[in-house]
Amino acid sequence: MKITGPIWALGAMSGTSLDGVDAALLRTDGETIAVFGASAYRAYSEDERARIAQALGQWHDGADVAQAAETVETVHAALLSRMMTIESDQSPVLIGFHGQTLAHDPDNQRTHQTGDGALLAEILQCPVVWDFRSADVQLGGQGAPLAPFFHFACAKYLSLDTPTAFLNLGGVGNVTYIDPSHDKPQAEGALLAFDTGPANAPINDLMQTRLNKSYDRDGGLAGKGTANAQIVEKFLNQAYFHKIPPKSLDRDDFTQLSHDVADLADADAAATLSECCAAAVARAMEHMPKKPTRILVCGGGRRNTHIMARLKALTGLQIDDIDDHGLDGDMLEAQAFAYLAVRVARGLPTSCPSTTGVGANVGGGTVSHP
Repeated sequence: MKITGPIWALGAMSGTSLDGVDAALLRTDGETIAVFGASAYRAYSEDERARIAQALGQWHDGADVAQAAETVETVHAALLSRMMTIESDQSPVLIGFHGQTLAHDPDNQRTHQTGDGALLAEILQCPVVWDFRSADVQLGGQGAPLAPFFHFACAKYLSLDTPTAFLNLGGVGNVTYIDPSHDKPQAEGALLAFDTGPANAPINDLMQTRLNKSYDRDGGLAGKGTANAQIVEKFLNQAYFHKIPPKSLDRDDFTQLSHDVADLADADAAATLSECCAAAVARAMEHMPKKPTRILVCGGGRRNTHIMARLKALTGLQIDDIDDHGLDGDMLEAQAFAYLAVRVARGLPTSCPSTTGVGANVGGGTVSHP
């Protein structure tokens, strides 16, 4: 596909929190952001979420993968089909499909995002870019996070002129340090990115298991509890937090944390898991090349006022909801995969040594045509 200027691309993201699918339109040339377009969200039903959750941790030949893949494909096809006709002046010519991460093991050069982009290309009759992470992992990278190049474009769009951190609090937290004085994201010193630690996933799992709720609304339960300092200290002493970035995590890398809070009261358990989320981010700030002037928070965790307050207390930095800067913190990752799809189509890199630890700049992704 020859791209000579900005085009409308449609990106989709289904994250590790397993809440649903985000879809967003973006007009871009894969370098700069021209216009943010329409967006939509489709929540997974309880049955759909259960089918996907059943396959977590499984690789391509896992017993439950086919059923999870069908669920992911069906939900994405319905939402993306609707998005392709929702705004006649924003009709996409390219789709970025991330799929659903079921397993991630970059140390053994493997990662698994289920969902067939070639099938979606046929269903939607539009080119689909997918399998964004495999090339990076196969070349020795962590395969995550992949949004940093888009975060760099967002920083330019906002005309930021000082070092800033973009923090995404999804199921797992990830952070991107950006020095916007550079011209390109792959320039040395422009970016540093890595996963901070567990974020919403263990809290959501706790709420679902104990209270049959999908999340801790506004951090209301955590705010009533007291964090267990010994559990938090044990958590921070794990090897991951001493490892030099770039580095990445799987959703279930910290399953011990859920066991550690098993005997705590509901509010204390929620407070402890929330403290671990915020403390992991504070520890991440120690790896920043320069002290950022602010942290712009996106993802569902930014709506947790308890976690936001703990971030401010533990980092001593200005903590902003990214929405207050005119961006959509719910849709940033979906927009990122629209942006990355255009970069793949143009043959531009989507990751580099400072974002995933890969040995050289890599342009991942497979393009499937109908």
